[in-house]
Amino acid sequence: MSAAPHGAKMKKDESFLGKLGGTLSRKKKSKEVSDLHEEGKNAINAPMQLSSIEIHPEDTLLEENAERVMLDPKSRETLKFKDLVKVLIDWINTELEEERIIVKDLEEDCYDGQVLQKLFEKLSGRKLNVTEVTQSEIGQKQKLQTVLEAVNELLRPHGWSIEWSVNSIHSKNLVAIVYLLVALAMHFQAPIRLPEHVSVQVLVVKKKEGILQTSHVTKELTSTTEMMMGRFERDAFDTLLDHAPDKLNVVKTSLITFVNKHLNKLNLEVTELESQFADGVYLVLLMGLLEDYFVPLYNFFLTPESFEQKVHNVAFAFELMQDGGLKKPKARPEDVVNLNLRSTLRVLYNLFTNYKNSE
Repeated sequence: MSAAPHGAKMKKDESFLGKLGGTLSRKKKSKEVSDLHEEGKNAINAPMQLSSIEIHPEDTLLEENAERVMLDPKSRETLKFKDLVKVLIDWINTELEEERIIVKDLEEDCYDGQVLQKLFEKLSGRKLNVTEVTQSEIGQKQKLQTVLEAVNELLRPHGWSIEWSVNSIHSKNLVAIVYLLVALAMHFQAPIRLPEHVSVQVLVVKKKEGILQTSHVTKELTSTTEMMMGRFERDAFDTLLDHAPDKLNVVKTSLITFVNKHLNKLNLEVTELESQFADGVYLVLLMGLLEDYFVPLYNFFLTPESFEQKVHNVAFAFELMQDGGLKKPKARPEDVVNLNLRSTLRVLYNLFTNYKNSE
């Protein structure tokens, strides 16, 4: 199925104003609405305003101490942010392929809790006690509450700052949704590469003592790859490269000796780790040799010509590794194809630690 439908027409008593304001009666007098609108305009014109953000009257209908966060349209259009969103969407669709769920828009497809529920269940292996499909606002928020409680219970002990809430997700706050997905991707060691140093500008509108206050804030969504990877359990290879880079050539020599010990059985030889595994062919053949089976040639491209064919080969080799009982590689197939040395060495080192005593 595709992501749960969100386009059902809202009833008149579930107006956009009512949803965002929470406390505004449906029978508000037009003058009161006008006064609130004027108050909002005054706040918009404050010195701390981000002029590129257009605030609508409904954005200012807040109860005391409530706040609304709006993403700067300019930040939304930056290449890094768009790349981050695309990576997250592709990751979700890969994880939920068996559920026949297709996410196209994070705001529209994640706000009701359905996709987040399925994603959390797939990643954690834990079934949540929630109603499968609900289109009422109350039902959606109840589902979100259950899902986010499970997420927070999992992440908080590991030092995660909770940058999302039921209301922010349900109001389609893209920054909160991205924060949540990045945290899940990092915690579960998703085999994706998150763009580094992605920051966005947001406008925060808050009501305090009946007065709207505005401020603009920079939100850091991702840091460096190394810092993000630092949340993962580090392996011996990470420690070696980070603390003894002078021994890199020794590591390469050991890996070359290891792979050639097996590839030589097919009269193949590796002399350069940086490039000879990039098309995936040697990886596939090596897995067959290590696990002692013949890999049918129709399962991969023996002489790949395109980038896509090389990615297919590496991804297939990763599947063979998992079939052999190894964990899903941290690297992406695309990283190996793109000659990312660290990713290639990590994959090979993982094979070395698991098969170094194989004949």
